[in-house]
Amino acid sequence: MTARSDGARDVRTEDAFDVPAVAAWLAAHADPERAGVDLSAVPEVRQFSGGVSNLTYLLRYPDGDLILRRPPRGTHSRGAHDMAREHRIQTALGRVLPHVPRTVALCEDTAVIGTPFYVMQRIAGPIPRKELPPGVHLDRLQVAALCRNVVDLLVDLHSVDLAASGLADLDKGPGYVRRQVEGWTERYRRARTWNVGSFEGVMRWLAANQPEDRTHALVHNDFRFDNVVLDPADPTRPVGLLDWELATVGDPLMDLASSLGYWVQADDGRLMQAFRRQPTHLPGMMTREQVVAHYGERTGHRVTQREWAWYEVFGLFRVAVIAQQVYARYLARQTTNPQFRLFGVAVVVLELRCRRIIARTRRMAPEVAAAPVGGTP
Repeated sequence: MTARSDGARDVRTEDAFDVPAVAAWLAAHADPERAGVDLSAVPEVRQFSGGVSNLTYLLRYPDGDLILRRPPRGTHSRGAHDMAREHRIQTALGRVLPHVPRTVALCEDTAVIGTPFYVMQRIAGPIPRKELPPGVHLDRLQVAALCRNVVDLLVDLHSVDLAASGLADLDKGPGYVRRQVEGWTERYRRARTWNVGSFEGVMRWLAANQPEDRTHALVHNDFRFDNVVLDPADPTRPVGLLDWELATVGDPLMDLASSLGYWVQADDGRLMQAFRRQPTHLPGMMTREQVVAHYGERTGHRVTQREWAWYEVFGLFRVAVIAQQVYARYLARQTTNPQFRLFGVAVVVLELRCRRIIARTRRMAPEVAAAPVGGTP
């Protein structure tokens, strides 16, 4: 098992920024000891290709690397791309969860490059995207170990002591499930374009069947393989967890469901395979049902098949909303990234999948609906 390639490429023209301006700002405002590099230099800049929301860049200094995060240009949904919030969460979590990169500096002055941004230390290592990273070769048992370790990382995150993290104030109290359903419903209606479905039946079903609030935990809200950095010496072991833009305190099962909304496994149809963005199809990877069972065994969370169907539909709907928001930006020519041109098709496919799950729950016999999906009796 070997790893090479940092996954960064030339910066897209539309995503370019004033590099000397960033270098000068960091030299004037960042702590060199915390940065760990000579900030008097002007770095070479590369862009990471993963992700569809905030943009991530590699700042390559002569004596080391840093990472810069900033929002894309264009219209954003309310509350999205809050650099100060993301920086604060990552800074606090870095004290209690070793997988979180250490922050270096936050710039809220939009005069520097046109948007706020923050800079962090880099955790070096391969990142799984649609396929395993170049140079990473894992057999079936190693893939199984990687999958288990990544799911266990989510368990570890959900086990973080909120008081010790200093992030307990992110918890807005009871009503998290309702707020999430209402919020994502509003976002979809606002982003919907003429050539995608309404999702109205799905949204009504989610509102009518939502579960009671569970004990709240710190949730990532974008937990995927392409936000995980692997140990270069042992790529079955995650050493970094990235992208804290959407993190908050809420229902951990909704976080699990949101993660599984991206989980395309080997027996999914060709349309779903076309939109796969992580290597969850490989021999050795758990199925979605196995992930839920493993998570339940580790955490003690217990859900029936009918209850999990609600979480599964929510997770798929949430992915559809995110895809539609990006697709709407593409249609409005706020981004020219060609990978976004088929996101509208993905939204249509996800609505059909949600409808099928809802129809299946209506046909469930009571004893099937009551059978536990995961957790201990």
